Amino acid sequence: MNTTSPAIELKGISKAFGPVQANKDISIRVMPGTIHGIIGENGAGKSTLMSILYGFYKADKGEIFISGTKAEIPDSQAAISAGIGMVFQHFKLVENFTVLENIILGAEGGWSLTTSLAKARKSLIELAAEYELNIDPEALIEEIGVGMQQRVEILKALYRQADILILDEPTGVLTPPEADQLFRILGRLREEGKTIILITHKLREIMDITDTVSVMRRGEMTATVKTADTSPEELAELMVGRKVLLRVDKAPAKPGKVVLDIQNLRVVDEQGVERLKGIDLQVRAGEVVGIAGVAGNGQSELLEVLGGYADGKGTVLLNGEPIDLTGKNSDGQSRRARGIAHVPEDRQREGLIMDFMAWENTAFGYHHDDAYRAGILMDNAAIRQDTEEKMERFDVRPPDPRLSAKNFSGGNQQKIVLAREIERNPDLLLIGQPTRGVDIGAIEFIHQKIVALRDQGKAILLVSVELEEILALSDRVAVMFDGHIMGERMPNDTDEKELGLLMAGVGS
Repeated sequence: MNTTSPAIELKGISKAFGPVQANKDISIRVMPGTIHGIIGENGAGKSTLMSILYGFYKADKGEIFISGTKAEIPDSQAAISAGIGMVFQHFKLVENFTVLENIILGAEGGWSLTTSLAKARKSLIELAAEYELNIDPEALIEEIGVGMQQRVEILKALYRQADILILDEPTGVLTPPEADQLFRILGRLREEGKTIILITHKLREIMDITDTVSVMRRGEMTATVKTADTSPEELAELMVGRKVLLRVDKAPAKPGKVVLDIQNLRVVDEQGVERLKGIDLQVRAGEVVGIAGVAGNGQSELLEVLGGYADGKGTVLLNGEPIDLTGKNSDGQSRRARGIAHVPEDRQREGLIMDFMAWENTAFGYHHDDAYRAGILMDNAAIRQDTEEKMERFDVRPPDPRLSAKNFSGGNQQKIVLAREIERNPDLLLIGQPTRGVDIGAIEFIHQKIVALRDQGKAILLVSVELEEILALSDRVAVMFDGHIMGERMPNDTDEKELGLLMAGVGS
């Protein structure tokens, strides 16, 4: 590789989707053997730009140079041939295939699959050892965690001899320990001379791992700076065009009566595995109780049973009155009628119907409300008007109620769900991963909305894998491990290290 030339250079790249200009005359240079971050708000055009580089989209105009040589990349196969690999935010793996089968898929080579698998197994073992990406080649994808699945995606790119690796929001589904391990792997890849482009909205990650960072806003490249010469505050301002408060500004809580009282709550999943093992927890009016824990330790099941998505055993009192944990009165509609609102962890699978329009999604779960009805029929005009007003209050972009949910960026999808649930004036708000995959400007906005609801005297139960978010938003923190609550802490009396030990099952 010619180290005097950029590993990647894009000149004057533009791309429009109908009336929407996703990229406007973008130029960027990425030097070899470096980690180059690209940040920007949701919908800024980051993923579109990288999809052009990887051959998923064709630019309307502009040029691509690889190691100083002009390249045509009409499809992803051409990108792979040019030494470019991409790890997508949502992994492209076949779940009932093994690790080895996924890595070789599409690059089998030769006439004998048996021979190809044997050759690939040897190559995979060597790559895994070289880059500390150790994983069992015979493991099924559906049986390994997301952190391991991401390793498979990286190995797949390396197996195809990628010298340039693009990672799109790689830590969006990872726990903090998994993210730390990923960064160690990326550092090792950089030491080996690989060039890495990292798309993320997390400023801490940018400051920790990148050498250079480019900032995009509304389809344009606004700045490229050396990471050592900038700060999170400066990058945030470059991203959103204004100063951004990076901490949560809130007054001390004034807890009132007990709104949610959980006693000996147990949940057994469809495979007969006990996921909640006798949970006791209270949430009072006017406070945020945060649940910290590594994913898979019962937090999701806790939200599901409280939200009416799963059955449970034990006692749950809302404002002193029991709620049904099984039977016909234990569903989401019954919960909403009792004053429980729920922002689910996965907005796309559980919070929205992606092919439906924004105004339809805004009404889901509340379509029986009198304000949404005209006699026995739904009043669609009233729902659309209500959605327009919610979009304005929650700064949803674009503010078009007729746009399908799938056509909004992740942060704006999250705002649609939040607007629907928060504005129902609930006694209790259940909220899972409130800012997963959301940019810095939207994070600030969402945090302000949660604090405002708390200050109105509402009870909030918050689940997040982001310890920084848990400590910033919560008035009390409960830590879950293996279906148990390991202990409770006040945010001012603890730190990420102590919570990390509790999350690993150490201490109480």
